Amino acid sequence: MTGLSSADPVPRYARLAQLLRQRIAKQQWRPGERLPRLEDLMAEFGVARVTARQAIAILAQEGWVRVSRGRGTLVQDRAAEGRTLHLQTSLAALAQAYRNDRPTLSLIDERRTQLPPSQPYGTPAYAYRFLHRVHSRGGEPYCVISIHLDEDIFRLAPKRFRRETIIPVLMELSQVRIAHAHQTLRIAVADVQTAQLLGMPLHAAVAEVVRVFRDADQRVIYVAEIAYRADFIRFQMDLMV
Repeated sequence: MTGLSSADPVPRYARLAQLLRQRIAKQQWRPGERLPRLEDLMAEFGVARVTARQAIAILAQEGWVRVSRGRGTLVQDRAAEGRTLHLQTSLAALAQAYRNDRPTLSLIDERRTQLPPSQPYGTPAYAYRFLHRVHSRGGEPYCVISIHLDEDIFRLAPKRFRRETIIPVLMELSQVRIAHAHQTLRIAVADVQTAQLLGMPLHAAVAEVVRVFRDADQRVIYVAEIAYRADFIRFQMDLMV
């Protein structure tokens, strides 16, 4: 039995949903196959029936499964490759990926601001344009992004920066030269605001990405803090042989 500790602050139903989601993603159960019965999930994970039901409800809401009366809970074909975002390992590849991606951008907040002093990314510019927005595909939100963009650079193409993904625009501006680019990723859980904006359960898994671009003078020209739905993310890279 794979028990779910009651000491963990993340609700049991959310952790169970994540475990089942991972098994489906790894094709332990393929599209069209039935998930184990509630009784089997209860026995394997040591949870109550209501917890198992809540976990299945989350997966059904996200499109991973379909509950069919008389047939059980069936795994759905989510056309995973069409939904997956591949995290690139070079700036050129990242820019190309964004050129080919046309998400719907929903602006939540925009203002002129300063780079928070708690972010030691390099020498700050005199001012930044802060853009806080949600990216969606087919009406389904998949990431929340907070951007600090050098105000002088923002003024070069304000309409495009508001309407398009930022990186391809940066790469196309002849006045901008990115000398250093850095990206980090960590797995975390969704806080209240992120969960609400992405339409997912509180404490569900998210991939948090931080991207920092600096110019030749080590001035920070772009910082993006992104929370992706974990089921939209796939990280892959070629290994040297």
